[in-house]
Amino acid sequence: MATDFYKYHALGNDYIVIDRNAVNFKLSKNAIKLICDRNFGIGSDGILYGPIFTEEKIALRIFNPDGSEAEKSGNGIRIFSKYLVDAQYIKTNKFYLTTLGGEVAVEILNPEATLIKVDMGTVTFQSDLIPVTGLPRQMVDTELHLDNLSLMVTCLSIGNPHCVIPVAQVSQKLATTLGTQIENHPIFPKRINVQFLQVLDRQNIQIEIWERGAGYTLASGSSSCAAASAAYKLGLVDDKVKVHMPGGEIEVEIEGDRVFMTGSVSAVAKGEFAEDFLRSF
Repeated sequence: MATDFYKYHALGNDYIVIDRNAVNFKLSKNAIKLICDRNFGIGSDGILYGPIFTEEKIALRIFNPDGSEAEKSGNGIRIFSKYLVDAQYIKTNKFYLTTLGGEVAVEILNPEATLIKVDMGTVTFQSDLIPVTGLPRQMVDTELHLDNLSLMVTCLSIGNPHCVIPVAQVSQKLATTLGTQIENHPIFPKRINVQFLQVLDRQNIQIEIWERGAGYTLASGSSSCAAASAAYKLGLVDDKVKVHMPGGEIEVEIEGDRVFMTGSVSAVAKGEFAEDFLRSF
């Protein structure tokens, strides 16, 4: 059987890998939306498309379920790294991947490639680099006005944009109620990923996530890094933090302005698209 797709999940955050070197169809915006649809397609939180080989580098493209392209995804990077090992593109435990949000260093921590550490790069709280509209400023503990509410938020970029909101108690309802309004707030010209943050102690935080272009998700690598970085910037946690999410846990280490993430990955399935399905692209 030919293989058109591979499905993996990282803590319940599921992605479909489509190897551009092994398929003969075009990955259009409509195709992305249909593949990710949980009723009319395979169903996933996004698509990882690659590997793309340029000048001895390996790149991937990351697509959201709404067809938009994401700069970076921590869980997506770990999943794609496992695929590269599974498909024998990579036979070393350390390598680099190029994303729209920058190059990341990957380290495979076990023989099965189910535990992976990623150097997610540097964090900036500078508004024009996130981006946030208005005069250049540090987006740390600043007020965000919604329709019927004002929130104190810390915004940052780790190659993709994030808005972290510390609260007394996180909940799925909070994320689903306010997520889309914050994601699409006019001060965020490229929209934004949203994390509601509850500090449990100086080594543990809990978050609920609303992802740009995907909606409510059980876990997110870049969101974990963003929330931990914001909490550290606010003086609420130490430089090593365990991030608890509905889908599981990720360990985040902060070294200066660099952030490292360690988490698990699991293979789910692989298969071939039916001709009826391909015709609908």
